Amino acid sequence: MKIDKEVYVLYDEYCHGGMDRREFFKRAGQVSVAGLVMAQALIPNYVKAQMISFTDERIKANYVTYKSPGGNAPEMRGYLVQPKGNGPFPAVIVVHENRGLNPYIEDVARRLATEGYLAFAPDALSAVGGYPGNDDDGKVMQAKLDQDKIYIDMKNAAIFLKTHPLSNGKLGVTGFCFGGAVSNYLAVELGADLKASVPFYGRAPKSEDVSKIKCKMLIQYAEDDERVNAMKDEYQKALTQNKIQFEMFIYPGTKHGFHNNSTPRYNNDAAELAWKRTLDTFKKSLI
Repeated sequence: MKIDKEVYVLYDEYCHGGMDRREFFKRAGQVSVAGLVMAQALIPNYVKAQMISFTDERIKANYVTYKSPGGNAPEMRGYLVQPKGNGPFPAVIVVHENRGLNPYIEDVARRLATEGYLAFAPDALSAVGGYPGNDDDGKVMQAKLDQDKIYIDMKNAAIFLKTHPLSNGKLGVTGFCFGGAVSNYLAVELGADLKASVPFYGRAPKSEDVSKIKCKMLIQYAEDDERVNAMKDEYQKALTQNKIQFEMFIYPGTKHGFHNNSTPRYNNDAAELAWKRTLDTFKKSLI
């Protein structure tokens, strides 16, 4: 189905602003006769999007807890997926969007585990009971949390993974939307303790903090993503001036969220290329 551009704009506002699903459907229906149908098509279908089953024999997945001093709760929870074997394994933290640890992010963690990585996807919402089973409630719950403390929770998750007995001590991070911003944040905060960071369409760090980055950066943008891309040029300039090792790609014909195969925003060719580049970066940096 071809989605009207105005409906995409409304969906972006629905995902990142205060609009609830009822208002999104109402306003989409005002765009055109088929606007409501388009809006309904944009709602994630996680069952259809699953690539790696949680029972896949190549991996072992568990929910585990970790300590998070200074965060939104003393103890947090996440999804740990290990490859078959005894390890140690190169490690990658996977950071969710602005709605908690949904099935898409868990699937990304499983995809990484099938490639030989110890993958850990923390849930920022574990401080308030965990991902509630739907993105609408998850978005509201995450917005109510102390945002600075969420970043601390993600940093503590990264430290937990780096020092895990199954980890080889070489740590990478990838994340999407909010998780992309966290990926940039961890590159700044962890310095040489992080070997590679792959943010997908995430907010850039402050230019004055870019000099703290010591890892390889692979920065991935959608072409049609005005809100995030407004920071791109300044970020690129700061990376270049500070001689940070980085690659930056904009994927033609894509929208924010193009890697997420649970909605029509998904762009198969761009997602596959971006994922190949992600795996190449981790292979060079972590193995």
